[in-house]
Amino acid sequence: MATSAIANKGTAARKPNRKQRESKKKLKLVIFGFELLVILVMVGVLYLVIGATDEIEPIHVTELDRNNLGITDQVQEATETEGSSMYGYMNIALFGVDAKTENELFKSSRSDTIMIASINMDSGDIKLVSVYRDTYLNLGTDKYNKCNGAYSAGGAEQAVKMLNMNLDMDIKDFVTVGYAGLAEVIDGLGGVWIDVDKDELKHINNYQYSILGKYASKYITVPPDLNFTPDEYFKNYEVKLVTEPGYQRLNGLQATAYCRIRYVGSDFQRTERQREVIRAIEAQAKQASLTTLLSTFEKAAGDIYTSLSEETIKELLPKIADYRIVDEGAFPGVKGRVSVSMGAKGSCEVPENLTSSVVWLHKFLFDDEQYEVSDTVKEISNQILKDARVYNSSIGQ
Repeated sequence: MATSAIANKGTAARKPNRKQRESKKKLKLVIFGFELLVILVMVGVLYLVIGATDEIEPIHVTELDRNNLGITDQVQEATETEGSSMYGYMNIALFGVDAKTENELFKSSRSDTIMIASINMDSGDIKLVSVYRDTYLNLGTDKYNKCNGAYSAGGAEQAVKMLNMNLDMDIKDFVTVGYAGLAEVIDGLGGVWIDVDKDELKHINNYQYSILGKYASKYITVPPDLNFTPDEYFKNYEVKLVTEPGYQRLNGLQATAYCRIRYVGSDFQRTERQREVIRAIEAQAKQASLTTLLSTFEKAAGDIYTSLSEETIKELLPKIADYRIVDEGAFPGVKGRVSVSMGAKGSCEVPENLTSSVVWLHKFLFDDEQYEVSDTVKEISNQILKDARVYNSSIGQ
């Protein structure tokens, strides 16, 4: 995993040069998803060991209806047949949601980060795939829209069903983290070191107030009065403006605001900022004491929602030291998607040929060179093209 030089005893670390930062960005969507999985297992260990006390807020655990996850018979058979390409893998959905309240962690918030972590249970190899949030797909209810709407409409169960139906997957578990939890972790670790560009400066301050419920439409020079706090964690938070660009320590609110910037570059650059923050968290955590880590993850536990049971966590534990990222990707790929303005649904990333994209996905995740998609995927692919051609007749030609 990527590491960053972090300050010791409050002094600033040597700032990596631009070439080094760009090299790190080539990791694409790897770090965020893997860190979520590792953090969840760490929290799970804490909960299993000392969770019986009243001092630790438990993680939110739910059980998904395995009969309502959109897994086709073809895929189910492949996962149960020894020697088939999908046999021996655990596939987990990872969601990052824009939840302002605890209830929105479970539903009614869009999953702006959607990833699939595919773990080879024999080797410990992990492959990660990001599904772009604006991808136009079947939401699991035969309604079509941006895929991040599935979580808002039906929670994690519908979002998992959406992934299974569109991608011929057998995902049965998920992990969701809300953004208040991100701020809690960062504050617990004493902040993180981030290189803030000049173009990001205005927006990082605006988003601080946005998170608190008061959005400033232009550069903030005088902090406005705050009269609304959407999350209890930020109730008495003191806003500290970022006054100059450069490599500096950001607190939880500042770093969370940095992650939410979407007006500098495209949404793909937004995910790069998110990964930069996660890498900084990782580096800071490596220098923290055991007491600090325990305290930090105990506080964050209440902002994690998952279907991973105690039994599943125990199954993951024996190989936690052996897990390693061997590859990462994004769905649909650059050559397999086109941006289309879909009327009231806004600008969507449309898979020009969902069937070929799913074939690529199975080759990437499971080394299946001859995968044949299900009839469900074929039907969805045809409907996507039909809908998109209303707005762009050349799609798929």
